Amino acid sequence: MRYLPNIFEDINAMKTRQIETIARKPLWLRRGIPAAPVHPRLRSFLDDGRLHTVCREARCPNREECFAQGTATFLILGNSCTRRCRFCAVHQGEPRPPDPDEPCRVAEAAVRMSLDYVVVTSVTRDDLHDGGAGAFAETIRAIRVRRPGIRVEILIPDFRGDEDALQIVLAARPDVINHNLETVNRLYPEVRPGAVYTRSLELLGRVGRCAPDVAAKSGLMLGLGERPEELEAALKDLLVNGCRILTLGQYLQPRKGCLPVSRFVPPEEFDTWRRTALTMGFHRVVAGPLVRSSYHAEALDAQR
Repeated sequence: MRYLPNIFEDINAMKTRQIETIARKPLWLRRGIPAAPVHPRLRSFLDDGRLHTVCREARCPNREECFAQGTATFLILGNSCTRRCRFCAVHQGEPRPPDPDEPCRVAEAAVRMSLDYVVVTSVTRDDLHDGGAGAFAETIRAIRVRRPGIRVEILIPDFRGDEDALQIVLAARPDVINHNLETVNRLYPEVRPGAVYTRSLELLGRVGRCAPDVAAKSGLMLGLGERPEELEAALKDLLVNGCRILTLGQYLQPRKGCLPVSRFVPPEEFDTWRRTALTMGFHRVVAGPLVRSSYHAEALDAQR
């Protein structure tokens, strides 16, 4: 059964109309000045607490909006990644040893920010024997002790396929486990050197088999050169492996040296993919040019 009866023709027409827009961002990606300045207390608090956020480190286009609302996605285990992904702005290099006090500082931040929903992610730490799984588990537990009733979403690396590492995280009972597929199978060697497409799918599949009450979530970036039929195949692969919450966003080159944008995907195409994904069997889908993994994560989880 095909889910995209006319989308291939529609997308080819859209590509033709976009030839002149590749060199610069189109109008739908140009954000205005935030209505209110980012609260200086929040920036000061994150700095004083020696806390990293993926909002800053990955240069998320929504960071000003989220900071203005008093929300952030905490980045644990430092801000230096051991991988060389070509789409990411996070610093790549030799990381420092984990800070044993970091879980408590993140929990304190959740309390002081009065959060009811918190997202925790990390750089990839292939240098650690458990890939950082223990730090995720300790952070989840610390948050729950300090703020009972809070919902916790974690965005995890692939732990090099280590099933024991994933079990450590699952034992801490997060509400949502997000692991981004990021792109289609063909583009993995170029976009995600060091990662393996099937390994990421297997991780999501284990979540469903080992902890069916924990929601499995994933996301992909569009505009890296993927073909419609490849994206459709990736969505099918996610469904087969138990993923039911999906985010789709536009890839934006975060800094010089990262991969260039192959194509700016218009909002109406994201709308088409959202409808397609829901028809295929996803329960919740958020798709749009500025959508990122953790953008409005609380609202997306609340709809489950």
